[in-house]
Amino acid sequence: MNIELRHLRYFIAVAEELHFGHAAARLNISQPPLSQQIQLLEQQVGARLLARTNRSVALTPAGKQFLLDSRQILTQVDDAAARAARLHLGQTGELRVGFTSSAPFIKAVSDTLSTFRRRYPDVHLQTREINTREQIAPLHDGTLDLGLMRNTALPETLAWEVILREPLLAMVPCDHPLAGQPMVTLGQLAQEPFVFFDPHVGTGLYDDILGLLRRYGLVPHIAQEVGEAMTIIGLVAAGLGVSILPASFCRVQLSEMRWLPIAEADAVSQMWLVWSRHHEQGAAALHFKQQLLESVKSDQNLPRKG
Repeated sequence: MNIELRHLRYFIAVAEELHFGHAAARLNISQPPLSQQIQLLEQQVGARLLARTNRSVALTPAGKQFLLDSRQILTQVDDAAARAARLHLGQTGELRVGFTSSAPFIKAVSDTLSTFRRRYPDVHLQTREINTREQIAPLHDGTLDLGLMRNTALPETLAWEVILREPLLAMVPCDHPLAGQPMVTLGQLAQEPFVFFDPHVGTGLYDDILGLLRRYGLVPHIAQEVGEAMTIIGLVAAGLGVSILPASFCRVQLSEMRWLPIAEADAVSQMWLVWSRHHEQGAAALHFKQQLLESVKSDQNLPRKG
């Protein structure tokens, strides 16, 4: 059996017009080829679909059933094509984004997540909070489409783009002697009990901040090791030490602690958008990336309060 979609369209036209001449005009073909194609279709089906006389054309019982099925088949084909087109355009499907705990505190990131969900409601946006090092494997094997992480060493299989450079800020308890200063140095912070990440957690900020201190020959006295940035903030507020985190976290304001600028100009952290070089990026991922970069650019162009 070799029935083509055009045969179904020819048959539907004849079945609806019940006139070969009218159906041929509707299809923009001549009548003899149309009659020939309907005869071939009936041979393929193995049933007479149309009862023809010199004056009329009527559907046989088999023809009535075949008309119902033909319409359904063409509808399914059209629906399948529309679904494929929407998926190709990034209007449906799934987007899997990994992000570090600090990413949602970056306004451009939170704005992009909100805007993307609003613009593409039929794309299933799956977000996973996962630290920098732990994102590398799922990005490599394609179980994550995009990753938002802090700058870290990456394998050659991953590509990346800097989306944000932000200052690192010091955190001190509100009653600490440094709390009243307009700015602190890394040397001053390194002399205090330090609340910091557990090295086994895998956050990119661990290497980032310790590397900064080492560049100045400083080794902090780490008094508390924890797994989450929010825990660091809470322990500093409780008076258990000082710490350093990216400026995006200063959206968390606690009366028991102070955020202070750091004097050293290179006290900066980067947020990266990362993806696999060997897995084709779908349209949804490209839309997300474009929106994120536009949001970052928009934030950078906002007037600063002086």
